[in-house]
Amino acid sequence: MKLPSGREYHIIAVIPAFNEAAKLKTEFQRFAPGLVSEVLLVDDASTDNSAMVGKEAGVTVISHPQRSGVGAAVRTGIEYALEKNYEVIVIMAGNDKDRPEEIPRLMQKIDEGYDFVIGSRYQPGGRYDNTPKYRIFATKYVHPTVVWLTTGRKLTDTSTGFRAIRTSFFKDPRVNLKQEWLNAYDCEMYIMYKAITLGYKIGEVPASKIYPPWELSYTKMAPISGWWKMLRAFFYLRLGLRK
Repeated sequence: MKLPSGREYHIIAVIPAFNEAAKLKTEFQRFAPGLVSEVLLVDDASTDNSAMVGKEAGVTVISHPQRSGVGAAVRTGIEYALEKNYEVIVIMAGNDKDRPEEIPRLMQKIDEGYDFVIGSRYQPGGRYDNTPKYRIFATKYVHPTVVWLTTGRKLTDTSTGFRAIRTSFFKDPRVNLKQEWLNAYDCEMYIMYKAITLGYKIGEVPASKIYPPWELSYTKMAPISGWWKMLRAFFYLRLGLRK
């Protein structure tokens, strides 16, 4: 992708997914030619045809032999990006709630010198159509408050899976993703905590997180228990229980 500055970046979009075949098909269709250098689907041992959908769409597919967790899938994508010498990794959800056409917004911030850019549904111009009310409460108020209390950083959307990160961040020896406790949702929260506390430049841009109308009362993330899974990494790290 070539930015207004004239700089061209080597970008990979990483999409971790488990049993999202139908949504992945639509999501892959949203990628315009040349938007990123490569799209990588990390299939976490889906029992549907998610991997086949990726192959038919012409994207790169890595399949886990057994289900390992979304964090493990993200880590697989990061390791691949580092092996292929990508400059920027864009992480997206595999459920078609993020919009690939908004990747240039993330990249504009990267081009301005930011290391970690969050696509925020709660920034002016962002969207969160059809989001269940309890999810709005959690993602708009609960999650950002926990992040602020544990890191001192105020952000508007800390639980979205739509982010752009310079791969140089993952080469920092103080960032250790090869820990078993990071196999679930903790991985992405760990990355955010480390980016904040290690002094990396973090920014937000408006983005969309669109729930289909039929999911008005359904989401894979359960209230309370799901929130804890998303937030416990901040407490573990702040209290020195994890590194």
